Amino acid sequence: MKKIAMVTGAGSGIGKACAHALLQDGWQVVFVGRRLELLHAAIAQAGERAAHAVAMSADLSDEVQVQALFEQVQTRFGRLDLLFNNAGMSLPFALPGDLSGEDWRRAVGINLNGAFYCLSQAFKLMQTQSPQGGRIINNGSISSQVPRPGAIAYAATKHAVTGLTRAAALDGRPLNIAVGQIDIGNVTSDMTAKMTGGVPQADGSHKPEPCMDITAVTDTFMTMARLPLNANILFTTVMATGMPFVGRG
Repeated sequence: MKKIAMVTGAGSGIGKACAHALLQDGWQVVFVGRRLELLHAAIAQAGERAAHAVAMSADLSDEVQVQALFEQVQTRFGRLDLLFNNAGMSLPFALPGDLSGEDWRRAVGINLNGAFYCLSQAFKLMQTQSPQGGRIINNGSISSQVPRPGAIAYAATKHAVTGLTRAAALDGRPLNIAVGQIDIGNVTSDMTAKMTGGVPQADGSHKPEPCMDITAVTDTFMTMARLPLNANILFTTVMATGMPFVGRG
C-alpha cells in the first residue's frame, strides 16, 4: 500500500525539495500552499513522479480551511501517514518596539497557529484511521533554539513550535503517532542569498554566513520519514558547518 504524505509550504524551497524527495522514495504526496499555480509548477518539476502528486490550496492560518483540507485528504486517500509541517514566514529586521501588532499576528498565524491547526487535524485523522498512527515532522528552524537580531516574532513562534513538538510527541505515544522536529540553518536559496553579503550578528556587526546545499536537508528529512513508527528522531539540527550558531556571535 502506497504511503500518503502531506507537505505544507510545498511550492518552493525546503517544502518543495522534501516533497520531491518523498515522491522519489515512492510516496503519494499532497503539495499544500496558498497558490495553486505555484504548487502545480512544483509538481511538474517532479517529472514522471508527478503522477503521484496532487496540489491542494489552503490558507493555513484559517482553521476552517485547514479542516476542509484534511477532509479532502481523508476523502481522497482514506488516510495520512506523514505530515511535514513546513509552512512558515519571516519578517524584515525590526526591533521589538518597531514591530506592528499586525505583523506579529501574521507571523503567529502562519508559524504557530497554522502549525497547530495542521498537527491537530493530522492527529484527528491518524488516531482514527486503520491501521492507527502516523508521523508528524515539524520544521522548527535554528531560531527555535537561538534568536537572530531583529527577529522577535520569528524566534518566538519557532520556540513555540518546539513546545508543540514536545507536547504532541508525548500525546502521540498511545496513538502510535510519532512527532519530531527538524531545525535547519542556512540553506542555499533565493531567501538566503542575502547571507553571503552580510546579515546582522549578535555583536552588532554585519557578516556573511556560509550556507549548505538543500540535499543536506532532504537527506536528513528522509532519514526521519523512513523510520518505523516505533522509532522517532525527536529533534535534529542540520546546518551549514561554519555558521555562527554554536559560538558567541
